[in-house]
Amino acid sequence: MKRVRCPKCDNYITFDETRYEAGQSLVFKCDQCGKEFGIRMGVSKLRNTQKQETAELNSDSAQPSAESAPCGSIVVIENVFHFKQVIPLQMGDNVIGRYQKGNPINTPFETVDPSVDLNHCTLTVSRSKTGQLRYTLSDNNSNTGTFVGDVELKPRERRIIEDGTLFTLGATSIILHASDTD
Repeated sequence: MKRVRCPKCDNYITFDETRYEAGQSLVFKCDQCGKEFGIRMGVSKLRNTQKQETAELNSDSAQPSAESAPCGSIVVIENVFHFKQVIPLQMGDNVIGRYQKGNPINTPFETVDPSVDLNHCTLTVSRSKTGQLRYTLSDNNSNTGTFVGDVELKPRERRIIEDGTLFTLGATSIILHASDTD
């Protein structure tokens, strides 16, 4: 079973995705507010909305050349529901946390895990002296901490992580996938 979020009131609507093929368009009517909206199977409209929302909030500090370069991604796996999300990274600070409408962070993910803060941690993507991409993780004074392996990051600690590193925010696991093009 999959669920989609109403763009007007954020109510969830559940449906059986096995009855539809990738690329097929579906129309839903929200029971709570009556809003009609469409989705396309296999394409995340919500992620595009989140990117537009974030781009509008950060438009004065955005650098188009840095955003277009591939910088790797993070794979978010919520342990309770095994809901997997792949979120691209950008050069500079990627502030990671729980998605909430109006939250100005640039790397939000959907979760029902209450132990993930809205502004949980920061993954900074930069280049080393040799031109290789470098990934540095730090906790943003979160309530439950950020763990790399089984070790909690200390306040103000910045830890360099590599491709395949598993880090945990609350009950949610995240895996770093470095960019193939360094």
